[in-house]
Amino acid sequence: MTETRIDRRFKACADQGRPALVTFITAGDPDLETSQAILNALPAAGADVIELGMPFSDPMAEGIPIQLATQRALAAGQTMEKTFQMVRRFRETDQDTPIILMGYYNPIYIRDPKKFVVDAREAGVDGLIVVDIPPEADDELCIPALEAGVNFIRLATPTTDDKRLPAVLANTSGFVYYVSVTGITGSSNLNATNVSSAVARIKSHTDLPVAVGFGVKTADDAAAIGKNADGVVVGSVLVSAIRDSLDDAGKATDKTVAAVTDLVASLAGGVARARGV
Repeated sequence: MTETRIDRRFKACADQGRPALVTFITAGDPDLETSQAILNALPAAGADVIELGMPFSDPMAEGIPIQLATQRALAAGQTMEKTFQMVRRFRETDQDTPIILMGYYNPIYIRDPKKFVVDAREAGVDGLIVVDIPPEADDELCIPALEAGVNFIRLATPTTDDKRLPAVLANTSGFVYYVSVTGITGSSNLNATNVSSAVARIKSHTDLPVAVGFGVKTADDAAAIGKNADGVVVGSVLVSAIRDSLDDAGKATDKTVAAVTDLVASLAGGVARARGV
């Protein structure tokens, strides 16, 4: 693949002497209009890369906050086409910030993987993270994505040993997403020392950037993880901020967008001081 927005953004952050801040929201949460406003506001708040969750009825790897975000989005009528629409609208004013669609294979399979990656690329999507399709099925989605010019980002976990890691990395591009804990998203037993060792081990197998997620909640977490990682991924705490800003009927308020952007700004401060910048 030629150089992508993801490649350029990680390089720019490295040149600044800091990790990238990778932020996750669920498309359509709590409704399409508010979700679009949050998406559009993330770069100015400090997000370097944006993961946009594709709502799916059975998000098996997610903790309660993202499960609830998915339920809110589906209840509000979010579809894959509306998710592509969000990316297109984002691209009307931002041609630089990478957007990665993250989720599960079922909605992609239903749409047809080869059509999906073309549609995604045309909408302005830069990468995919699909948590339930293994390297053994690369011909299904990974290879078509790469052929369409869309980075395919793999997850490595604490249980991905040196024997398995080469298969995980074989067709990975953009960056490697290291899941810092065993379990579901939002887990709390984050250990910066263990993460440092894991990142070093992965880097011994690849030149790709390594971004670390699952369990990052505060600016201090981001600073601690960012000392060694090329990127810090934050998701559950952001969708929790959305949930906590809603009114008693579960609708967005005038505080919803700021609830996310204020938190992202704080996290951006954490990654900025991760290496004494």
